[in-house]
Amino acid sequence: MFDTIYSYAVTPKQFFLMAAAALISGFVYSWIMSFHIRSRKRFFIVIAEIPFVVGAVITFVNGNIGAGVAIGGAFGLIRFRSAQGSSDEIAAILVAMSSGIAFGMGYISYGVIILVGMAVLFLLMGRVNIFDHRNMADDRLLRITIPETLEYGGAFDDTFARYLKKVEGVGVKTTAMGSMFRLSYKIQMKDAAEEKAFIDELRTRNGNLEISILPYEEQTNQL
Repeated sequence: MFDTIYSYAVTPKQFFLMAAAALISGFVYSWIMSFHIRSRKRFFIVIAEIPFVVGAVITFVNGNIGAGVAIGGAFGLIRFRSAQGSSDEIAAILVAMSSGIAFGMGYISYGVIILVGMAVLFLLMGRVNIFDHRNMADDRLLRITIPETLEYGGAFDDTFARYLKKVEGVGVKTTAMGSMFRLSYKIQMKDAAEEKAFIDELRTRNGNLEISILPYEEQTNQL
């Protein structure tokens, strides 16, 4: 059951058995992961197909140095332009690729176990209250746009002291061709009901420019 299905030479029957197992388990894996990851439909279609694609490449390259060099050169010509995904999306792709290696070497049972087992593990750990610390759940990302003429060092300290129990500067960025600054802070409100009053007071300091309060993520790309 856990032995490789491949003999010295891969037969069509062995290849199509691998393909069927990889595609079916890949779509089951993708369907289960769709309950855990918030992403677009085409992302789940892609990760459903990755185990078969990787498995097919490994099947035909396995033991053939010339084919391996050719495949490496072909992939080297590809210029990837995709945006960086979330940690969940990256993990889902890595799991799909690792199972594809197992399928490509003929270990069907191991490939299925990796896909279905990791999908169930992701789903269960996402639903269990673990690593979800209350003090971190209260963190918010505050972004304030200010004109370049405003000296932002200490400009909002009194307002922060009145409404926030924790504040930490996490970034400064120029915007509008350098005519404005965007300040980013990790904050915790003393009272969530005072959020509007807090924003209204900030608006009087930044000339009524854009202000946003968002859920804080450690790896935000738009500080």
